[in-house]
Amino acid sequence: MMNKLVATTLESKFHLFDVRTQHPEKGFASLSEKAHKSTVWCARHLPQNREIFITCGGSGSLNLWKYSYPDQRVKKDANDVDMGVIGSVSMLQNANLSTQPITSFDWSPDKEGLCVCTSLDQTLRVIIVTKLKNV
Repeated sequence: MMNKLVATTLESKFHLFDVRTQHPEKGFASLSEKAHKSTVWCARHLPQNREIFITCGGSGSLNLWKYSYPDQRVKKDANDVDMGVIGSVSMLQNANLSTQPITSFDWSPDKEGLCVCTSLDQTLRVIIVTKLKNV
């Protein structure tokens, strides 16, 4: 079941939301992480493992991330209302592919690790990410 949402920003960051539990006042549990040294153009989750996702940077770089769930995903606030608890992210790998921004990215739904990206240098790249089973 899909339960995480990643939003990218112009300020070199991404915001990850756990959309499983919404608190009436505080909203969804979230975290913010600096991902690149420039605008983060997009983020895409690996279809075969939703805890793995990639971010595409304005400097032509790709960062591969892993989300780790917390021990407890829901806790009670002072008023005994459920609120979400966010986990943590760790960067697994990064690669510089271009001198221009990576503007789009997509994983293959059939072959784990096979992906394609485009950048403003007018290049389409086919990429293979290996060792995803070991993560």
